[in-house]
Amino acid sequence: METTFTAGFIGLGLIGGSIARALKKYYPDVQILAHTRSRHTTEYALEHGIIDEICDTVDERYRKCDYIFLCAPVECNASYLGLLKPYLKKGCILTDVGSTKTNIHKKVEELGLEEYFIGGHPMAGSEKTGIENAKALLLENAYYVLTPAAKVTGEMVERYRDLVASLKAIPLILTYEKHDYVTAAISHLPHIIASSLVNLVKDCDYEDGTMKKVAAGGFKDITRIASSSPEMWEQICMTNRKNISRILTDYIASLEKIKGQLDEAESGAIYHLFETSRDYRNSLPVKGSGALQPIYELYCDMVDEAGGIATLATILASNQISLKNIGIVHSREFIEAVLRIEFYDEESMKSAIEILRKHRYVIYER
Repeated sequence: METTFTAGFIGLGLIGGSIARALKKYYPDVQILAHTRSRHTTEYALEHGIIDEICDTVDERYRKCDYIFLCAPVECNASYLGLLKPYLKKGCILTDVGSTKTNIHKKVEELGLEEYFIGGHPMAGSEKTGIENAKALLLENAYYVLTPAAKVTGEMVERYRDLVASLKAIPLILTYEKHDYVTAAISHLPHIIASSLVNLVKDCDYEDGTMKKVAAGGFKDITRIASSSPEMWEQICMTNRKNISRILTDYIASLEKIKGQLDEAESGAIYHLFETSRDYRNSLPVKGSGALQPIYELYCDMVDEAGGIATLATILASNQISLKNIGIVHSREFIEAVLRIEFYDEESMKSAIEILRKHRYVIYER
């Protein structure tokens, strides 16, 4: 594919900034222009070589774009379609990075932009936000779903798939309907389950907070996504509510079935539940970032003595390894080791494992 082209951005947060950085990394001659609501964002991007030109408005300059990435919040992207319509040249690929697709595809159809639009959903992210935390590596080995509109040519789909693959992501082509149903099941419903389970425990706890006290181990791990942004998840749920409701209906039915099996003491059925779920989960791919962000963590045995955690943290810090979280695991019924250490990325975790083992720490990976 061509190595010299122009890319335009609307919005330039963590995902948009990471795509722009990846383009600059793998295509040094690419020209990137961007418009954002915050002048600070584009000035930062220009200063750090992430973009080449600031656009205070959506204007004629977008006519030269071979690709245009809509990277504003989900509820804003659709509003930019009409502004961009007069400036789309023939063959330009218009795409977005939103986590739901039906609404924007419907807007594309309404505006007659189907010959340009290929929806995009990079299944990558971080708890850190903003252009300051954008990095090219964010996309590496992450699934990047493409949802072509009906009138896009096969050549354009192939061209965009090749571009995504060249950024070291894993392109996956789906219809927008299938994308939204799949993400409802593997991402949106799990967030609802985690949040509702946390609230259930909160409401059922004793006055002395016993449940909260012993929930620091496995319960906190399996419900970690309940700490996600309420604003973002409200938007996601509202833009994919039909699919979520459909999956939720099936899930409620499965819970009712399990309740009946418990009430009737059907031990074989309960065994089958855990056996089939274990086998299916163990068959899931190990590599490749999916809809839920991975946890980069390890568990470590250590003697309970003064300064033990400080010594370990110093060893890692002296090797330029940043910790996201570190703490004693007090509830260890299903967890080996005493200390849990969480990192910002896989590279840091792997380096920490190697270094700590050299210092004769016993490490458990999960």
